[in-house]
Amino acid sequence: MTHDAATPPNDRELAAAVRHFGRARVLIVGDVILDRYRIGDAHRLSPEAPIPVLRPTRSHDTPGGAANVAMNVVSLGGQAILAGVIGDDDAGAAVARLVSEKGRIETALIVAPGRPTSAKTRYIAGAQQLLRVDEETTAALDAVTANALLTRVERALPETDVVILSDYAKGVLCDAVLTRLLAMLAAHGKPVIADPKRPDFSAYRGVTVLTPNELEVRAATHIDARFDAEADRAGRAALDATGGDAVLVTRSARGLTLVCRGEPARHFPTRAREVADVSGAGDTLVAALAVALAAGASLPEAAMLANVTAGISVGKPGTATVAQTELLNELHSGGLASTDRKVRALADAKHQVEAWHAQGLRVGLANGCFDLIHPGHVYLLARARAGCDRLIVALNTDASVRRLKGPTRPVQNEDARAIVMASLSPVDMVVLFDEETPLELIRALRPDVLIKGADYTIDQVVGGDLVQGWGGQVLLVDLREGHSTSGTIRRMTAPDKA
Repeated sequence: MTHDAATPPNDRELAAAVRHFGRARVLIVGDVILDRYRIGDAHRLSPEAPIPVLRPTRSHDTPGGAANVAMNVVSLGGQAILAGVIGDDDAGAAVARLVSEKGRIETALIVAPGRPTSAKTRYIAGAQQLLRVDEETTAALDAVTANALLTRVERALPETDVVILSDYAKGVLCDAVLTRLLAMLAAHGKPVIADPKRPDFSAYRGVTVLTPNELEVRAATHIDARFDAEADRAGRAALDATGGDAVLVTRSARGLTLVCRGEPARHFPTRAREVADVSGAGDTLVAALAVALAAGASLPEAAMLANVTAGISVGKPGTATVAQTELLNELHSGGLASTDRKVRALADAKHQVEAWHAQGLRVGLANGCFDLIHPGHVYLLARARAGCDRLIVALNTDASVRRLKGPTRPVQNEDARAIVMASLSPVDMVVLFDEETPLELIRALRPDVLIKGADYTIDQVVGGDLVQGWGGQVLLVDLREGHSTSGTIRRMTAPDKA
């Protein structure tokens, strides 16, 4: 996608970029934190002091800081490498375990004996946070640990598309590490996104994109960024300090301001529908920005996607991640597709198919453009569903349809086609694919039944040999004559002979 400031991409075009997130490989370097939540009821005050008495009913731990960034990268469909430092303690072991359980995160964690893992414990009654206890050190890394961390980072760089510096001022990105790290990244020519905590932005000189929030940019530039014009000025002052390509100022309820060198500022209004908790929203935003850039999006497009993703994140309680399928559903126009969970991204679809297979269910797959739904389509899908327990429809994206059928097609865009398809009772899942054939999708989902119209022979069905090879079946369904999208279009465009 390429757009100028006057014609920004619409949500449908942004959704097309999201489907390429799987190609992104992001290295995250920074402060690893364990977020602990102790949740319960508080119905009385303590007789010892005017404070609530909390009766815990449940608890959970989740990776925070740089580890939360990595979790969000993976939830969005990308691959992550997490480089940081943990202590030889229970909190460090918990972070390492939680990250490894997520999958698709390669860990490059250095264990520093005697250095505590940063841990934040929140005590919550209902929706109210009563207390937060931080157990941590902010001391700079010792030379041995710093050298070990930088060695692991350099080893990971050849496989990396974009690097995130997740600075929580806990001592990992200390002066000695940050200076050497930025020089190393510059030597390798890697794009770098820095989420800053220092009040002196010149410490991040050389980063590609800086992502301060409103408070951070005010502390560093002494410019209040509440209004668009001031946010523009603050961003340009920050840009002068870093010498980079861009500064993305996050402004809470006022959205984002993107300042790129030599270009007018772009202001993006917030996409949050309601705010439950802002914890970790900055991690989600920087993860989405990095994944989008690594997947080939332009910086303005990546900023727009990051804005949408952060809006989803703040609607969730606690430190939360955003799934690729949630982002796609949000971009699918706010209509039926935003609430209908049948429309899935590939990564989410794979998990669902695995769950169906674990239940012993027989999964079928049919594919096509399905431009203007007609009775022939309905008959085909009903017969297809009768041949399996769960039916997936693989739907060609708009770009794929144009390559197959020419520049005047499709008549309906992929969002509209997905909404209509998901509303049909025989269909259990809809997955869009951008290639001309669904071969890669078939390899990924491994259906038990592959369904096509009987105008094909079994040897002509793309992926038929694969499905039969793992013990599946190719089902050919007789077509109802007199129904076709092309015929409908011809009748609609034929000159009136009356």
